[in-house]
Amino acid sequence: MGCDGGTIPKRHELVKGPKKVEQVDKNAALAARWNYCAISQRPLRKPIVACELGRLYNKDAVIEYLLDTSPEKCIIVTATHIKNLKDVKQLNLTDNPTWKGDKANTKGDKYEDLQRAAFICPVVGLEMNGRQKFCYLHACGCVFSERAMKEIKTEVCHKCGESFNEDDVIVLNGSKEEMADLQRKMEERKLKAKLLKEARKEKMVRTKKTVRKSTGGKAKCPSHQRTKNPLAALNSWKARKSKTTETVVKSALTEAKSSSTSTASGKACKLASGITKRSHTETGEKSEAYKSIFTSHSSAKRAREEKPNWITHTAYYY
Repeated sequence: MGCDGGTIPKRHELVKGPKKVEQVDKNAALAARWNYCAISQRPLRKPIVACELGRLYNKDAVIEYLLDTSPEKCIIVTATHIKNLKDVKQLNLTDNPTWKGDKANTKGDKYEDLQRAAFICPVVGLEMNGRQKFCYLHACGCVFSERAMKEIKTEVCHKCGESFNEDDVIVLNGSKEEMADLQRKMEERKLKAKLLKEARKEKMVRTKKTVRKSTGGKAKCPSHQRTKNPLAALNSWKARKSKTTETVVKSALTEAKSSSTSTASGKACKLASGITKRSHTETGEKSEAYKSIFTSHSSAKRAREEKPNWITHTAYYY
C-alpha cells in the first residue's frame, strides 16, 4: 500500500472530508447575464430585445426559436413565456464611445476587463455591466439606469419624450423578488388585454345585431349592389336623365312667362335655350355651326363659276 522509502502520509491524504461547495464567480455570472443571449448563449448584438421579465435576447435568436416547430425542438426555460414577437420589446440602447469590443484584443494577448460594457446610460453615463441596476420602458424601449430614474423623476422618457407610468418600468436581469413582481405584472397585463379584446368583440356583435334589426334582417348596402343586366340599367339611366332635362326646361319656361321684368325673362330664356341646346346635342342633332366645321358642308363647297378652268396637280406620292 505504499508508505515505503520513508514517506509519511498526512491525515487529509488518508481521510476524505466533506467536499467544498464550488462557488460561482460573480464577475463571470454577471458577464453571462449581461453580455450573452439567454436563448442562444451567443454575444449580444443589435437588434437586442427584452422580455417582460427583464431577460436579454438577440432578436434573430428569438425568431429562430419561434419558427422552430420540429418535435426535436429544445425547450428553453428562459423563453417558455415567449409565444410571439409581441411578448418582447426591441431596446433603444445607447452605445459606449470607449467600447472597442473584439477589435482591441485580436491577438488574445491583452487583458479583458469584464466590467467594461458596450452600452451606457444616456443620462448618467454608467456602463451597463450588471454592477448597477438598469431598466427599460415598455412603452418605447429606451434603457436607463435606476439611478437616473430616481434622480430625475418624470413621467416622460428622457430620450424620446414618450409618456409612461410606473407599470411600464421593467428591471433588466433583476433579483428573484423583482422577477416574481414582474411575472405578476405580466400576467395582469395579458389578462387586461384579453378582456379588452373580448369587450371589443361583444361591441361589434351588438352593432351588427342592431343594424340587422333596423334594416329588417338584412343589411342593405347600395354601393355593393350590382345589376345583372347592365344594358337595361344604362337605358333606364338615360330615360331618367331625359325626364330631368324636360322638367328643367318646363320649369324655366314657366318662370320666364311668370316674370314681369325683362331682365328676368331674358335670363330665363337664355337658361331654357342653353338647356334645349344641350338636350339636342345629347339626342344626336348637330347645329349648323357645328356642321360648318367640316368640308362636307354646303358652305365649304364652291360654286362652278368660282372654280378655275385649269388645275395644276403635283403627285407627291411617288
